[in-house]
This record gives sequence, C-alpha cells and structure tokens, in this order.
Amino acid sequence: MDARIKPEGSLELLSHLEVGQLRDTGTGGLYDLWRQCALAVLKPGIEDGHGWKIPDQDEQFNITILQQERGVELELTNAPDSAFVDGQMIKGIREHLFSLLRDLVYVENEILTSPNFDLRVSEGITDAVFYILRHARALKSEVEPNLVVCWGGHSIGRQEYDYTKAVGYELGLRGADICTGCGGGAMKGPMKGASVGHRKQRIVNPRYLGITEPSIIASESPNPMVSELVTMPDMEKRLEAFIRSAHCIIVFPGGVGTVEEILYFLGILLKSENAEMNLPMIFTGPEGSAAYFEHLHEFIGRVLGAEAQSLYRIVIADPQQAAELVVDGFQAVKEYRIQHNDAYFFNWLLKIDREFQEPFVVTHESMSSLKLYKDQPLEAIALNLRCALSGIVGGNIRKSGIKLVEEHGPFELKGDPTIMRALDELLKIFVADRRMHIRGSASYVPCYRLSG
Repeated sequence: MDARIKPEGSLELLSHLEVGQLRDTGTGGLYDLWRQCALAVLKPGIEDGHGWKIPDQDEQFNITILQQERGVELELTNAPDSAFVDGQMIKGIREHLFSLLRDLVYVENEILTSPNFDLRVSEGITDAVFYILRHARALKSEVEPNLVVCWGGHSIGRQEYDYTKAVGYELGLRGADICTGCGGGAMKGPMKGASVGHRKQRIVNPRYLGITEPSIIASESPNPMVSELVTMPDMEKRLEAFIRSAHCIIVFPGGVGTVEEILYFLGILLKSENAEMNLPMIFTGPEGSAAYFEHLHEFIGRVLGAEAQSLYRIVIADPQQAAELVVDGFQAVKEYRIQHNDAYFFNWLLKIDREFQEPFVVTHESMSSLKLYKDQPLEAIALNLRCALSGIVGGNIRKSGIKLVEEHGPFELKGDPTIMRALDELLKIFVADRRMHIRGSASYVPCYRLSG
C-alpha cells in the first residue's frame, strides 16, 4: 500500500542535514538502517528467527521523509497491507514508526557526533543514556518507584507465556508499570496481563515501556502493547537504560539472550562499589519451568559463586508472591534512594565500568580472545561470559553474525575447563529444550565451538 502519514502529537522539525541523512543510501547515511527498522515496525506479528531478511515481496518498499512547514510527513511506497485498516495506518504502528525516527535522528546528531558527549569515558556514556531517555520522555520525575523491568525469551511455550501474563496481571493490580525489550513472548505477556490489572484498578495512563536497539528492532517488530518505544544506539546502552531505569527486575524463562542480560546485571552488582545497592531481581516461572531455573541457578553458582546467587530470588508457580516481592522491592528502593539522595527515575549511584559499556563487536577474533578464566574478579568473569553469549546470539539470529559463521565457521570460545563445562551443559539444555531453535530449521546447528 502507498500512503502519506503525519506524526500524531509533535515531532521536532528536521533539518536539511537530517533529512539528507535519512535519504542518503551511501556511506554515512541512515537510510538503510531507517528502512530496515521501519519495515519491521510495519510488519507486526511476524516472528522469524531470520526476520532481518527482507522477503522478495518487500524489495520495492520505500520510505521517504517529506519536509513540511509545520513538521514532517512520511511517504511510504509498497508498505505492508497489515499495517493499515480501511486505508488508515494503525495508530500504534504509526506511533512506533515516529518514535523510531525520533531516536535514530537524535542519537546520530545529538549523541554520536556531538562534542557534548565524551563516549570514551564511563560518565559520558551514562550521560548519553540519560539524555536519550529524557528526549524520549521516558523519565518520569514525579513518580515514586514502580517500574519493573521484565526479561525473558521471545519464543517460549504456551505455559510459560500464560504465566508471564498471570504475573503481569498481579503487577497491574498493584499499580506497577512494565518495561520490557518490547518483543514477543515474555516481553509481551507481562504487558498484556498488566493491562487487565490496570483496567480493573481504573489506573489512568499506565506505562508499557519498550527499550530496543536497531539490530533487534530490524529483526523483530515491537509488540502492540508497547505504548512508549525507545531505541537505544546499541545493546550495551540498552542494557544500561534497563538497569538505571528499573526499580525491580523480573526474569522469566528464556534462552541465551536472557542469560546475557542476567550476567550483565550480576557483573555490575558484584562490583564492590555496588555492594550496598538496592535493586531486587526475581526469577520466576510456572511449575514446568522449575528445572530451567535449577539449571540456571547451578550455572551461576559454578561460574560466579554463592555471592552472585544471593543477588536474586527464585519463585516458582506463584504469580502473587512474585508481584508482592516486586512491591516490597519498590519500597526498599524508595528508602535507599531517599537515604542516598538519588533520583527515583534514574539510578545515578550505580557504578558501571567502561568495560560493561563498550559495545562488543562480534568477530571470530573477539570471541576467541574472551577471558573465560577463573583467576580474575567475579565481575570480569560475568562480563566475558556475557560477551560470549552475545556472540552466540549474534551467530544465531543477526545478519552480521550469521554471515561470519557461514564464511569462517563457528566461533571458538576457549577458557577454564570448569567454566567451559558449565557453559556447555547449560547450552546443551537450552538446545534440548528448543530455547535455541531457529524457526525454519529442522534442528539447531551450533554457531560456536567450546574448548578448554
């Protein structure tokens, strides 16, 4: 379908430079990224492990920025029909599209190429994360702690998905706002369940915040429950945005990407400067997922020890208890922030080292160079394991990673035998449980090789 659309509400005027970047198909232009992400937004409900590959019928899709005196318009050619109803673009999709445009332009011109942010130092990166969230109006200074970040797999079974909705419902009844990675599965279920709880409590303007980044949004459209969409420039800034915004974190069953997020969080809290930090984490799932969390808990104990295991609670088959623990966590965070004179809306006190903020570029060299050894601080072990899992995610589903594996073979990970055995056993369990299965494939072919 061909269409012209205007933003709902307000969008700052774009300069000639910004419009040029969004039209430029050459080096330095944003067009290819903008087109790829926009197409994913316009195709809601499509779940495909190879979602980055644009099907033949979409080769003629085009999206153009039109400058108008009172703002901007988008001209779409051969856009997916599923984005329209009776000739009009679905309102939520239109909002997501202009949110994406807002963030891509702001990040490119006000963050990445601006002298105001020194992205070579930790403080500069944290400032950038703050400004991106503030520009997206995702920081609510007048609200007491009530934002729970939910992590989990985008491709989970019906029992696990229904459980995420049940927990979301209990959270909604207690007035919690929901933040997820904005995809499907465990990222959609809590929002869907919370919407019913919010409605029952007649809560006005509940929040369903989705935080993503370009390589994710280009392969998986935001779920329709997301009312606020923020696109961070890379995975590391996305992870930092999660934990600096969160007042509590819930982890539902997932795959390698979910464990990557857990290791990022644990690695930061294991740093001595964060020893007193109050930021609760809860692992929860249905009865059928008890073994999943047992394996995950054992893995964390083997590679990071009891100290890391003490940083979270496990709740099985009890949505009400999980929600009650979240509310208790909100109160504890409130008291901690008051005591330490920190903001409710952004955790400035959390110490995040530059190593955790540096984007990890997946290559065969970077993967084989990871230090997966015991004789280093726990936070360093967590960081290197997190990068290893990020590489496996890339080799599984991201265009650049898949291409590297096709051309040069599996990534090689080397390290301490204890860590390698623990990682190998966890990954084999994920494969057996189809938590690493790629849609369209008869069986999972590993993109990695472990040695140690």
